[in-house]
Amino acid sequence: MNFEFFIAKRIYFNKEGEKQISPPAIRIALISIALGLVVMILSVAIVVGFKKEVRNKVIGFGSHIQITHFDSNTSYEMHPVAINDTLLTEIEAIPTVERIQKFATKPAIIKTEDNFQGIILKGIDENFEWNFFKENLIEGKILNIHPDSLCTDVLISQNIADKLNLKTGDSFISYFIQEPVRARKFHISGIYQTNFVDYDQLFILADIKQIRRLNNWEDDMVSGLEILVKEYDKLDQTLEAVYYATAVQTDRLGNHYYARSVKQINPLIFAWLDVLNMNVAVILLLMVLVAGFSMISGLLIIILEQANMIGILKALGENNTSIRKIFLYVSVFLIGKGLFWGNIIALTICFVQKYFGILKLNPVTYYVSEVPVDLNILSLFLINIGTLAVTLLMLTGPSYFVAKISPAKTIRFE
Repeated sequence: MNFEFFIAKRIYFNKEGEKQISPPAIRIALISIALGLVVMILSVAIVVGFKKEVRNKVIGFGSHIQITHFDSNTSYEMHPVAINDTLLTEIEAIPTVERIQKFATKPAIIKTEDNFQGIILKGIDENFEWNFFKENLIEGKILNIHPDSLCTDVLISQNIADKLNLKTGDSFISYFIQEPVRARKFHISGIYQTNFVDYDQLFILADIKQIRRLNNWEDDMVSGLEILVKEYDKLDQTLEAVYYATAVQTDRLGNHYYARSVKQINPLIFAWLDVLNMNVAVILLLMVLVAGFSMISGLLIIILEQANMIGILKALGENNTSIRKIFLYVSVFLIGKGLFWGNIIALTICFVQKYFGILKLNPVTYYVSEVPVDLNILSLFLINIGTLAVTLLMLTGPSYFVAKISPAKTIRFE
């Protein structure tokens, strides 16, 4: 044990192991550090959780990457592309690709006795990934689609069901505006609710063969392909690989393929989510500064309280650098206590919110029904280390105050 660390322990603890340093200013500094850390941890956990919830909902409706007709516009009445096994094999060979599924979309109007609603019928096949809708299914069951038979069941949202006064087991008629106008009767198999109103009020899931029949498409024709990647962090890398695999190809109709990521399809949503990162950065900076300035006042009080000891150490030959290290060690003890309690409080709040959902939100405004939290060990570690490092760096300057203390003047006073 080095000399500076030994003296710091004697200052921080008395012989009975009880805290000797206890002025109100020191307590305020500790509270500031603890509360600052709580705010920082909660800010990161809530923003990361919110971004992940919204992102997963957008991906759940449209996947990570879509391959469509090159001339497809922003409407849901897309030009068809013909999919062949060669294209599917090349995409499946990309290491970061997890799943490929076909889809087709078509606008329609649902008419009931009391109301009507414009919707988007999204056709899927038997290879569709149902995990997202299983998690958000509130009533009924998912579709049971077979490749050799036509399924008339559909999955609708709670939003549409409420507007049209429909429930599981009911049937309704959809009208498709084309030449000639066509109508189809569907049976409600289940009802989902994601709280992502922009999509909930539009999408109804159905058998892709329904859309093929309405559009007179052949069996290999679809609106596009949806690609799910294994890791979201590798989305851009996967998109590049998919782009090069499809850019030089054409289907049997002579159409070119167009690959886009979910970020390119929904730029406004992801730009909005990116803005949240700046908010978190500002909060982290402010909280670290508050904790740092609180500790500066605390350190100065400790130095003044121990002025007599500083004078004695200087008279015995200790230099200013060694004495500064003593008080920086004391600061580490104090900051460590603040970080400890800050972590306990923040993690408790995160645990309670994650598993009990006490804090609720308006899903129409925030897309989620309760405050989401998501915190990993790496983020927690970086927040703690960053707070400790920045606070100690801020304390380096005030620690030079020990050089101003004169041994001749301080030893005479108790």
